[in-house]
Amino acid sequence: MKKMLIAATLLMVGLSSCRDFLELYPQHQISTGSFFKNQNDFEKALVGIYSNIRGLYSNSAVQYVAELNTDNAEIQWSSPTTDEMQLDQNGLTSTNGIVSGMWSTCLSTISKSNTLLNRIDKVEFDQATKDKIIGETKFLRALSYFYLVRLFGNVPITDQEFTSPGQIAASDLSLKPKEEVYKIIIADLQSAESLLPAALNTDKTRASRSTVKALLGKVYLTLQQYQPAADKLKEVIDANRYSLAPAYKTLFSSGNNNLAESMLEIQYTTNRNLGNNYSAVFTPAITSMAIFPNNLQGSGRIVPTLNLINTYEAGDDRKTVSVSDSVRLINGRKSYSRYGLKFVDFNAIALSDGGVTFTVLRYADVLLMYAEALNELGKTAEALPYLNQVRKRAKLPELANLSQQQFRTAMEKERQLEFFLEGHRWFDLVRTGRAREVLNAHYASQKLNFSVEDFELLFPIPQNEVDLNSTVKQNPGY
Repeated sequence: MKKMLIAATLLMVGLSSCRDFLELYPQHQISTGSFFKNQNDFEKALVGIYSNIRGLYSNSAVQYVAELNTDNAEIQWSSPTTDEMQLDQNGLTSTNGIVSGMWSTCLSTISKSNTLLNRIDKVEFDQATKDKIIGETKFLRALSYFYLVRLFGNVPITDQEFTSPGQIAASDLSLKPKEEVYKIIIADLQSAESLLPAALNTDKTRASRSTVKALLGKVYLTLQQYQPAADKLKEVIDANRYSLAPAYKTLFSSGNNNLAESMLEIQYTTNRNLGNNYSAVFTPAITSMAIFPNNLQGSGRIVPTLNLINTYEAGDDRKTVSVSDSVRLINGRKSYSRYGLKFVDFNAIALSDGGVTFTVLRYADVLLMYAEALNELGKTAEALPYLNQVRKRAKLPELANLSQQQFRTAMEKERQLEFFLEGHRWFDLVRTGRAREVLNAHYASQKLNFSVEDFELLFPIPQNEVDLNSTVKQNPGY
């Protein structure tokens, strides 16, 4: 990790290889020694941090770690990688490249954030603009720590900017208790909330004050601090700045930028190497299918399970938007094959360069999280209308007269179907303490010899980090 941190802090733009992590290439990379001289430099650096965290979503990393390793999805092609099979079978090892990628992306985002934050007060420019840059940067740092702590538990904490190997060697980069990590997350989000303007961003690729509130509510919910969660999420609702999209389909198809429901999104552009790979990963590996221009073939790497498809209630408007169980062939016939429809760009001429926007946070999540918090506070009757708002949009009947436990069961199902392929399922099941029971029951129903043990509720620390830093100890069980 020390080698990774020096690379991320010395360079503001990508790294070509591990061997040359100390070399600076002015034509491609920016040295902090000659940068950060004015407002424009900090605005460019912030865009770079947003670009860095974009890597969690562009290549389906979040879907791999939060969908493929659950009852939501499975692999349906003949030549999966070892990394993919480990996630599909809940058999992770410390050398899994997808897991290592999540770790590295989050830590490099944190490191780049530290570089900006440690330098911005030394440069004079408009204070309102400076506050906004600081607020957005702290939000991105908090989001990165939030992914890390939920996946790995104890993780390194640092707010330092490293400029030499000696500084790194002298620093404490051991794993810190998750309680300390959550304190950092909450502090960053509270600071960001106070710094960002009250006005709603029309550009949903940038965090606004309400985005910060929504993430802070999710953090409190994860910590089972239900009253603070309810209070913060209600602030978002009462601000009346977001609303559910009338048609669920509009959230996941071309032209879905900056919708009223979106709170934070990753926008993509095709034909410029700025797209996502969802069209390849979520669709079948069938050579003769005719659903894309030029009859392109998907890869079937993350597709819905039969259990997921069968979970939809009759009349649920989300089903035909989210999943399909048949594919049109070039001979005009249809073949049975399950695949996901969300975020798939059916006009893509390169399936790893799709242009449909991915939504990281949206208002439906706020409504359901608020309902969950109310129910856990014993206010089930008050919680039901918020759950029913989401069901109504899905063309489903309202639920009524539920006990607290019945509400929990209904909420688990609602979140599973509402957010399929959006990277929530694993985190939801772990947060509610239901991961082992639900996933092991799923494996048993499929007669699969897989299981989730207690230690597997945390992912393994990447082995290269353990090898590079003697103070980093592997999570138990790995």
